[in-house]
Amino acid sequence: MRIQPDEAIYLKCNVKAPGLKSAPLTSEMDLSYKDRYAEVYSPDAYTRLLLETLRGNQSTFVRRDELLHSWQIWSPLLEQIEGLRIEPIPYVYGTRGPAEGDAMVKAKGFVRDATYAWRKREALGKL
Repeated sequence: MRIQPDEAIYLKCNVKAPGLKSAPLTSEMDLSYKDRYAEVYSPDAYTRLLLETLRGNQSTFVRRDELLHSWQIWSPLLEQIEGLRIEPIPYVYGTRGPAEGDAMVKAKGFVRDATYAWRKREALGKL
């Protein structure tokens, strides 16, 4: 899920291959707002936030009690990270993330199909 820039939702899942075969196929659902709604004006997040505020809609803001509770939840974690001097693991922008993340989920029993490659809609052609 990507919020900014270029809002999009991608979901990779296993589906039945089209046609008479019963073989599973890895496929994706792709809702890229920039591609799907190219002809529609879509203001950025701050423009929408300011517009909703001017309209009197406060639902995009958290209430005071919600904010206080969130700090009660997150403050101990942030203090522990600072106290233990835990450094974030760097990784290259646009990649899946650090290799340590893959190692962690593998240790938990998750099996990843490393041969899968995202294919743009134009490159799919007919299946």
